[in-house]
This record gives sequence, C-alpha cells and structure tokens, in this order.
Amino acid sequence: MRSVGHFINGQKVFDSTRTSDVTDPADGATYAKVALGEAAEVNAAVEAARNALPGWSATPPVLRARIMFRFRDLVEQHSQELAELITAEHGKVLPDARGEVLRGLEVAEFACGIPHLQKGEHSEQVGRGVDSWSLRQPLGIVAGITPFNFPVMVPMWMFPIAIACGNTFILKPSEKDPSPSLLLAELLAKAGLPKGVFNVVQGTKPAVDAILAHPEIEAVSFVGSTNVAGHIYRTASRHGKRVQALGGAKNHMVVLPDADLGLAAGALMGAAYGSAGERCMAISVAVAVGDDTADQLIRELKNRIARMKIGPGRDSANDMGPLVTREHLDRVRDYVRIGVDEGAELVVDGRSLAVPGHNSGFFLGPTLFDRVTPSMRIYKEEIFGPVLCVARAPDADAALALVNDHELANGTAIFTRNGGAANRYANRVKVGMVGINVPIPVPMAFHSFGGWKRSLFGDVAVHGVEGVRFYTRLKTVTSRWPDEAAASDFAMPVAN
Repeated sequence: MRSVGHFINGQKVFDSTRTSDVTDPADGATYAKVALGEAAEVNAAVEAARNALPGWSATPPVLRARIMFRFRDLVEQHSQELAELITAEHGKVLPDARGEVLRGLEVAEFACGIPHLQKGEHSEQVGRGVDSWSLRQPLGIVAGITPFNFPVMVPMWMFPIAIACGNTFILKPSEKDPSPSLLLAELLAKAGLPKGVFNVVQGTKPAVDAILAHPEIEAVSFVGSTNVAGHIYRTASRHGKRVQALGGAKNHMVVLPDADLGLAAGALMGAAYGSAGERCMAISVAVAVGDDTADQLIRELKNRIARMKIGPGRDSANDMGPLVTREHLDRVRDYVRIGVDEGAELVVDGRSLAVPGHNSGFFLGPTLFDRVTPSMRIYKEEIFGPVLCVARAPDADAALALVNDHELANGTAIFTRNGGAANRYANRVKVGMVGINVPIPVPMAFHSFGGWKRSLFGDVAVHGVEGVRFYTRLKTVTSRWPDEAAASDFAMPVAN
C-alpha cells in the first residue's frame, strides 16, 4: 500500500502518528495511507520556509520567473500523470482532469510575467527636487488550504503567484486526494526552486488550526465551503493575518424564452453534471422564464440525461465518474430525499444508478428536480453533487430577483439571443462572475476569480492582478537628494 506524506524543506517526510485512508472512488477500495500532520509538521514547514525566505525574497524577479518557466514546462510534460492521479483519488473523468491541469497551468504561465506584474510606479518632481515611487514587496511566509474537488488547479491558483512574488509557501491540501500535491512539489524542486520555498503539510483540522494560529504565517488563502470559509476568515484575521477565503456557491443559469434551448440544455449538462457536480462553479439551479420554456428545457434535459455514460473516471468514454467518498455520496443522496419530502418534482432519480462491476463505488446518477422553490433546502444550500434544480420565473425581472436574493453569489449565467437583455442582467445581477451564453464563467488566469456576499470572505480575489496584490505589500518611497546642505524644514512637504 502506498504511503503519502509531507514535503518539507525539499524532502518527503512520513512520520506522523496519525494517518487516513485514501480510497479509489470508483470501487471504494483503500489503496494508500496519507500522513495527517499537526502542529509539529506545520512548525517544521514554517522553519524551512523561514530559512529559505531571505534568499528567495532577494532573488531578482526575472530569476524567479525563469524557475516558474521551467516549472510550467515540467507540468505540461507530466500533465497526463497529474490527470491520472486526480482521477484515481477524486474520481472525475480523465478529460475533465486534464482540463483541470491545463487551467492550473495557465496561472503558472501568468506568474512567469512577474517582472512586469510586480513593477511599481514612479513620479518625478512631486516637489522641487523630490521624486516618489512605489514598490510591491513580498509578505513573507504564506499558506494555502485547498479543497478536494480540484487538487491541482486550486493550489495552482495560489502558489505560483505567491512564490513568483518572493514569498515562501506552505500548502495544506485535502486529505481525500493528497498525491497530486507531492508531484507538484517534486516538479518545483526539479525546476530549481530552492529547498524550503514550497512545503506541503498533509492533514485535517489540527493542521489547519496550527496554520491559522502560527505567528510567522502572514497570509492564508482558502477555498472550500461557506461555513468553513467564514471560520478561516475570522480565525486568521483574529491572529493578524491577511485572508482570502472563498466559500460555497449556488450558481443560477437564467434561460430566457428566446434562448436556443438545445444550446442551453447542452450547456447545463456539462455545467451541472460535469465532475459529478463537485465544482464551486457548477450550475445547480436553472431558472426558466415562463412555463413553456421550463417544459421544453425539462424535455431536453431528460433526453440528454438518458444518453449519459456513468462509470469509472479512468475510462475516457464516460461522461461522469463517482463522488469523492462514501460519506459525501450519502450526504448528496440525503439531499435528494429532502427535495422529495419538500415537494419538489423529482424528474430523474439518480439514486437508482448501478454501475456493473463497481457496486462498491461512490456513484450517483444525474438527478433532476423541477418546480423547486426558494423555501426548499435543495434550493438554499450547496449540494455539491450531480443534482440540478429547475426553478420557474414568470419574467426576466423575477428571475433576476431570485438570483439576487440568494446569499451565495459566486457565479451566474444567462442564455438568450437578446444582447440588451443580457447586458441588463450582467449589470444588475449581484454576483461576482457572470457568463452570457457561457455556463461556467471561470475567468482566465490574467483576470481574477471571486464571488460576492457569502461566497467570498475578504476583499481580494484569487489569481490575476488581484493575486499579485494579495501576496505583496505596497511601499511608497519619497526621496530628495539636495545639491548642497539645506536648513531643516518642519512644514508638510508641498509642491511649489
């Protein structure tokens, strides 16, 4: 059986007293043990990061960029290996896993531009003989706490930019799929990253608590559920840290009567059921404007669901793989029961799915509810599984109000042929990321990712220019070099 440990000061470490099983979601079998670190492992990682920080932060940005260029090439070379690790431990189908690696790679490519991105500004002659300029300098030791659903992409939203900016980094990945983090660490080392600049501590809540409380960690990035994001934000802030904590989502897709319903239904299939719905940008609510629109959309979805292929993620012919763990499968199945009890119309029940030869796998078929209302738990709460709810609205204004009233505001989409209607929606909707005829509007790496309301705790989104700002401090220098000795001046400097 494989052992998955930590990566501290350039070396793999497996000496934790606690371990956890890593399971293959397709058959439920345990195939690895992961070490569960606590305060001792976090302290060791901090020590390594502290020792590496002076040399790394003093490394010219162009040299940091060259290491990131080499890392980017190595990730591309090992992309299939990374995808296979994702599929083995998370369960998503291989094409989806390969897409995840590619989207993470884009952030590394963005970070290669750090000599330009970290430039400050300069103003000459702000006063007679006085110049002023700004610098963006690294924070120091920073940490990232990442979820199970994207074990490569989400860490790469964080550490490439943090490291390129001159910080040292500690990653605490999910214990459910820990192996990709170690391969990333090995590729960074192979690219020439000095020991201690990037460290991995596997673990659960004790490791997280140690990170949040450690006085030498300057900033924490987090992606996960809303309740945990709120806890991370409050706790880390109380300990004086800079925090960006991305929480859960309940993403709506509004379908107007003039939309191409074939296009909309096809988009919903991938957005709702791709990666078994385990995405913070999954569309989990379709808001059909008008009963005719809703009825046609339901028919389209039923026909497409009937043609879906469900099975192990390692078979690229499958459209959807299993959920990540038995516990999560039971949780999602319970939400289906709750929806029925609350009076939603269960159009397609995925609980009856059987995958031949994989009776112990964590499979749930695509599930479809109609006539879902805002009072229902399946509407209010993030299910994080292959469950799509269809809500009905009488007009576009009612659909907009439905979206704006929800406490989670990560992403949304609208499908229509009407440019004016689309622009009105994009301008008036109270959500962080908007797609127009695009079902999953995840920004490219050179823009920034983040929701509104209870989908983001903190003021700064991830990656893009916002990421550079998060991982650096602004310093402004004002300088005068007089030609000859001048008398003391106790007045406020002004331009004259």
